[in-house]
Amino acid sequence: MKNKLLSIKNLKKVYHDKNDEILAIEDVSFDVYEKEFISIVGPSGCGKSTILSILSKLEDKSLGDVLFSKDVTIGYMLQSDSLFFWRTILDNCLIGLEITGQLNDENKNYVLSLLKTYGLYDFKDKYPRSLSGGMRQRVALIRTLALKPDVLLLDEAMSALDYQSRLAISDDIYKIIKNEGKTAIMVTHDIAEAISMSDRVIVLTKRPAKVKNIYDIELTDKTSPINNRKCLEFSTYYDQIWRDLDVHL
Repeated sequence: MKNKLLSIKNLKKVYHDKNDEILAIEDVSFDVYEKEFISIVGPSGCGKSTILSILSKLEDKSLGDVLFSKDVTIGYMLQSDSLFFWRTILDNCLIGLEITGQLNDENKNYVLSLLKTYGLYDFKDKYPRSLSGGMRQRVALIRTLALKPDVLLLDEAMSALDYQSRLAISDDIYKIIKNEGKTAIMVTHDIAEAISMSDRVIVLTKRPAKVKNIYDIELTDKTSPINNRKCLEFSTYYDQIWRDLDVHL
């Protein structure tokens, strides 16, 4: 039986300025289970990233509940890899530990083990300019994992890459998250990416966001994101979600 990690109930977010208020999220509810990979898709500007900001406590909710079943730590991975060009790959991976006062031999060795496992150890003393975009995103993920978060929030984390690199890094990120036993919530505009990587896909309406549909992604011979795109059921899920987003064929 799956263990529920998070319940979001009737979430609402209103932004205020001097003259008006904007209702970004009206009524969003869903659950997240341990070690589950969830994607959130929806029209541009509907409030997908706002949900991640609320989960990470970068923004306050207006109404509703965000209930974790236990104390969790959260890692946030953004569109840009945000690596510091003057720091080596290893030093970039260690920066979160430095800032939080957790840099010690045990945690440094953990980061080195991640670099070895995921093919970046030979680059640990090089600088970001020496790496491809996909490799830099892997470094950004390892930097996030260095703090040993329970939940990873991925906000369009692969959108800055070209198509071929994006396919390859989606496989890498999926493998790393699954191998490390993490729970992940990803915001993406890419329907195919969402289906190929996720256990469930949550579809939001246009702003103000509500949950329009939740799909349990059940693919025959499910393996890696690239191979999952070849599964028989893939195109059916794609067409259903495409129509949910009110995109006209």
